[in-house]
Amino acid sequence: MGTTFMNQILIYRRGSGVCTMATGTLHSQLVFGCFLVLLLKSNLHTCEQFSIAFSKPSDCGVGGYFDISSLSCAKCGADQISGKSGNTSLNCECQTGFKVLTNNGASITCQKCPVSKPGVTQDGYECIRCSGSVGEDGKCECPTGSILGECVRCQDSFISMSQSCMCGSPNILSFTNLTACQTLGNMCVLNMHSMSTIINDACGLYNTIYRATAAQGNNQNIPYWRINMPWLYYGDQPGLASRVLQSEPLPVGFSFKGTNKLLAAVYTAQGEFIRWESVGGGNLQLCPDTLIREQAAYIFGTAYKQNCVLSVSDLLAGQSEPLFYDIFLVQQKAQGDRRLLAVPILNLNLQFNGQFVNQATNMNSWYLTRRLVLIDTLSGREKSLSSTPRVIRIASNLKIRFQLVPNTQKGAVYPPLMTVSYSDILITDPAKQTVTVSFSVEYEMDQNEARVKTDIALGVLGGVAVVYSLLKTASWKRRIASPLIDFPTILKFLLIYAGDLANVFFIITVGTGLYWLIFYKAQQFVSVLLPLPSQEERFVTYVGCAFALKAVHFLHKLLVQLSVDIFFIDWERPRSKTSKFVEGSGEGKPPAAPVSIWRTYFVANEWNEIQTIRKISPTFQIMAILFFLEVVGFSSLALRDNSSELRRSDEVYTPAYSRILRYGLASVMWLCIGFIQLIFSVFHERFVEDKIRQFVDLCSISNISVLLLSHRCFGYYIHGRSVHGHADTNMEEMNSNLKREAENLCGQRGLLPNSDVQTFQISITSRLRAQYDRILEPLTRRNGPSRLVDASANPFEQSTKAYHTMNRFLGSVIDHAHREMDYIVKDKLLFERLIGMEFIEPMDKSIFYNDDSYAFADVLFYGNESTLLIFDTLFFCVVDLGSQNFVLAAVLTYLQQLIFRLIRNGLGRRNLVIKTLVDKRFLI
Repeated sequence: MGTTFMNQILIYRRGSGVCTMATGTLHSQLVFGCFLVLLLKSNLHTCEQFSIAFSKPSDCGVGGYFDISSLSCAKCGADQISGKSGNTSLNCECQTGFKVLTNNGASITCQKCPVSKPGVTQDGYECIRCSGSVGEDGKCECPTGSILGECVRCQDSFISMSQSCMCGSPNILSFTNLTACQTLGNMCVLNMHSMSTIINDACGLYNTIYRATAAQGNNQNIPYWRINMPWLYYGDQPGLASRVLQSEPLPVGFSFKGTNKLLAAVYTAQGEFIRWESVGGGNLQLCPDTLIREQAAYIFGTAYKQNCVLSVSDLLAGQSEPLFYDIFLVQQKAQGDRRLLAVPILNLNLQFNGQFVNQATNMNSWYLTRRLVLIDTLSGREKSLSSTPRVIRIASNLKIRFQLVPNTQKGAVYPPLMTVSYSDILITDPAKQTVTVSFSVEYEMDQNEARVKTDIALGVLGGVAVVYSLLKTASWKRRIASPLIDFPTILKFLLIYAGDLANVFFIITVGTGLYWLIFYKAQQFVSVLLPLPSQEERFVTYVGCAFALKAVHFLHKLLVQLSVDIFFIDWERPRSKTSKFVEGSGEGKPPAAPVSIWRTYFVANEWNEIQTIRKISPTFQIMAILFFLEVVGFSSLALRDNSSELRRSDEVYTPAYSRILRYGLASVMWLCIGFIQLIFSVFHERFVEDKIRQFVDLCSISNISVLLLSHRCFGYYIHGRSVHGHADTNMEEMNSNLKREAENLCGQRGLLPNSDVQTFQISITSRLRAQYDRILEPLTRRNGPSRLVDASANPFEQSTKAYHTMNRFLGSVIDHAHREMDYIVKDKLLFERLIGMEFIEPMDKSIFYNDDSYAFADVLFYGNESTLLIFDTLFFCVVDLGSQNFVLAAVLTYLQQLIFRLIRNGLGRRNLVIKTLVDKRFLI
């Protein structure tokens, strides 16, 4: 694009004509005029590097003018005043009574007219005698009914070349005014600032003049801004981009209470300066929106992004001629002094020798530029400037980026960078064609230090998890009485390590989310900025790892619970009948009454019910998290801005959510609600109802003990032997027994005399386990391959026989009836409790460890609340990270909990039937 415009731009020039040699392109004409300006004008200003003092045309006063090339005020020469164009002064004119002696397009010299010729011609070059009066501007005024007649003076170059006022062949008309170099710069901008070995295109000619005029000095002491030329590049040396963007922070710090005020110097395609314009309100943001929402883009710390689809016909109607912007960041200093920091531009469409160098990831390959055009509807016009362009170019993606200085405590930032990419649209049907555009403002900081600290924490905690998992694996090996390190051992270690490593990832991710939530939202002075969405991918990966590993751990725990060996030991013994005895029948004594099985069924049903009870209420957890996040509005804390407001008006701009903040907020809130419920459950169990303790009491009242084997040679024992000897009794005797127990008129419920300890962790010998398996072997064969099943055996009779045999065997073991399978009772060491490992291996005698903490709940959901809480937290957060919807995450989490509860109930009930030999028809 740009060829048509280059060939037609001549009609846009204004000023005094000169005749020069043709070069085949219009660029040479502009070079001639620009060269004259550069060689004859020098005006330096002392400023900070890459920043200028803010000046506007109205500040220049009567004796000065606004220099559009340096954007500063300059003094007019002797006998000159500022020329007025509306309310602005963009050039100098001779005072009244003076004529123009020379005019090179940048400056003029004046000479006083003689008294005999007090007036000047309309072009100001000659002194003349007026037949009428002389006006305030020094020009002749004709009386009523007369007209002014003057000869038009040719410029000196015309006469010297052609001896006439016409450009003779091969000379062509050119112009030497203040806008010539600006026009050349605009043409280079329309060519995307692209540079190549071709030196006669717009950018090539600009760079030729730039290099040739190095001795003339620079504007505003900025080395890349030649006098009288527009500033287009930050040099062409490798590595300049990093020095410009990251070598020196801005002198003024930023806070979340401040705004990023941007100012733009606006030029027309003809190179004329129009005005200073505040950025915002639709100039850089092409998408239509309310002013309040548009201004949110310039509130420091607010991650702003605006996307929309625009109609090509609307663009053509609203942008008949492109405007060009030099963008500056306003820095307000003391006493009202304002300086403008030049904002560098990274044009992704810039080509250097045919390569899109600005699309490289290495910053040192970039070529930073200055001037910006948003919509080019001019370059694609053919034959006539009034025709509809065949192609238009639009800035489809515009992004402003602020980078925080590392380790700053005062909001120091590096110079902002504006990144722009353009899209070319071939015009076919403007009414139906559309284009997608976006505008965004990003704030970032170097995350390398945070990543290193996270990796260190992950490495250290991961190493601790390995050691802890090895201890757990060693404990598991001891509990299954297997000294060999085989494949099941390795698999078990990996399953255990998955759970511990999941906890490591969970701790790190929750800690990271909480850190950003607190330190970003609560900071008074800007010291940290949120990671960009692209920088959050590593964090999201950690969350995914935590969830996947915790899911493996949870399923492993579930399988272990569903395969626990359990048996109910009934201590009730038959009692003699006292009725229906016929005297003289020959019987010596009445027959014994059979022991009722209903107590066993009742205890089995109670065990079945407590398999999935939890310390917290999942339903309340879901409702509470939704209430605080959605109703109260805590979800607003996860937005990518500094505001801590929970409620926001629909009229204000709402930024996107930060995934780190969203995860940190959701996980911390879920855990807090869970911990509050856990604290509540402590008081509830202490003063209202404790289902686990109630189950132990039920066992005592029912005269039923419970043996649980979670491992081959390790498990739990609940001693439920009644201190009254019998539980099969009527209501009167039951109440009497309970009253005696309440008044301490009978023995204590504990396994040992004068002890009330009823629950134990047990470590049994291999001999005891082998006998246990032998009793259940007929039933195991029945559930195994058909070739091992005895077809003649009655399944019911087998189950009944095995039940009574196991009941007698386990009862006799508890009563120390088998010396070769005896046991001892002792307390666990503190370190054994901490690491969950028994130091003494049962060789000759089993070991019953006193347990006041009801550790048998480990085979229930109740004893694995931490695992369930973390799994639910991760499930909720993972769904939310994927959907950005707390309601959906809550619904799916509730369904997940319901499904796993049904699985645990259904398969746990099946395992209970198989292991306890209780008929499934009696389990409700």
